[in-house]
Amino acid sequence: MAGPVPIKPPAGRSGPAIPTVLADDEALALDELAFLLREFPDIEIVGTARNGIEAVQCIEECEPDLVFLDVQMPGLDGLGVIHKLKADKAPMPAFVLCTAYEQYALEAFRLEALDYLLKPVDRDRLAQTVERVKRSLLEPEQGPAPTTANAGTASGPGPVARAKLLVKSSGRNLIVDASDLIYATIEDGLITVVTTAVEGQTNYKTIEELQSSLDPATFWRAHRGYVVNINHIREVIPWFKSSYQLRMNDKKGTEIPVSRVQTKRLRELFKL
Repeated sequence: MAGPVPIKPPAGRSGPAIPTVLADDEALALDELAFLLREFPDIEIVGTARNGIEAVQCIEECEPDLVFLDVQMPGLDGLGVIHKLKADKAPMPAFVLCTAYEQYALEAFRLEALDYLLKPVDRDRLAQTVERVKRSLLEPEQGPAPTTANAGTASGPGPVARAKLLVKSSGRNLIVDASDLIYATIEDGLITVVTTAVEGQTNYKTIEELQSSLDPATFWRAHRGYVVNINHIREVIPWFKSSYQLRMNDKKGTEIPVSRVQTKRLRELFKL
């Protein structure tokens, strides 16, 4: 059986595109999805897989930012792929789950999938999914501005950045300065924030909601699952395939992946 298929990106693409892996054990469904996605210039297919084991291998090798993942596959199904990647502590891409059964939609969102698609995939519904993906993965590139930030200020219309955050830690509700937030991450629907003095959880439901309350000149969505304070980045570490990780200024020296679509922004910020 052929293994996962890396795909050479097309030459001459303008602007950022989202590196994407497709995984489906039905060849016709895989080919049809690839055909439909070629209409969307923001999607760059970098690999395909025809079962769950291949999907894990392809995702770990290609390091995509997005995966269209069939739920029902022999051996290791789509949900098993996600759990295996978490167990391997691999950088987690965004997932769109594809299924012929609507009851899997609830499980998709429990696993923080960006969306789910019912098979056979409808072109108009796929367009909605791509728009949702772009909002999540591409729009954060607009911030932060590569200038020294004035925390807690905002200009023009829109919400004013919060100067204080509530952090729940050891049964206490602590109030911390937003400027002391080093990074925030989400796992299994729970947002953890790490500050210069304390680590705990917030009442925010999504990373997007938390980010919208912070100063966009200081807080950057380096990866779908992380928001970082650029003033608390200790080191930029070259990683595989021209990617980078950030070593943060917390006590553990936490290393945070930078998604491919945000790598350009990283180079702009620090003149790499």
